[in-house]
Amino acid sequence: MARPITEADRRRVRELHAQDKSRNEIAKTIGRSPSTVSKIAAGFEPPLTFDRAPQVEAATRVRTADLAARRAALALDLHTDAERLRAQLWAPTVHGEFAGREGDWHETHLPQPRFGDQRAIIASVQTAVGTSLRLAPVEGGEDAGQVRSMLGALGAALTQAATDDQAHDDGGDAGG
Repeated sequence: MARPITEADRRRVRELHAQDKSRNEIAKTIGRSPSTVSKIAAGFEPPLTFDRAPQVEAATRVRTADLAARRAALALDLHTDAERLRAQLWAPTVHGEFAGREGDWHETHLPQPRFGDQRAIIASVQTAVGTSLRLAPVEGGEDAGQVRSMLGALGAALTQAATDDQAHDDGGDAGG
């Protein structure tokens, strides 16, 4: 049989609630179940509530901002990694392998990495930059509509320039 709710339980629930303790914290402190604490809180006039939505919302905003900052830092690190990898494309390198009957280690000093290694470096750079851009998109370039609009304007400008050059070549205004 459940232990009856006492005045001391009610008083303690009210005190702890005033200290902004959660329902579960109060239950643990007074040695009662969370459902008993809810019953006690509902019995007050006005009833005590444990609505933590504002705190949860604030904590979510802080967590979201923290994750955004961490993504931006990781994106920057990936760009740095890509730059360091790219620098290896044309740097002198040492190629080593076990060879011969005895499986001896042989090294060859090369002015730059072999083609297959360069291809692997480029693929790694592409992966690092692509991942970086997904983590922190370039400002103003993440919307496909914006990109199409920009490309359309660029195309129109190039067409106009070509038309102007053609008119000039065909004996148009040579004014310059």
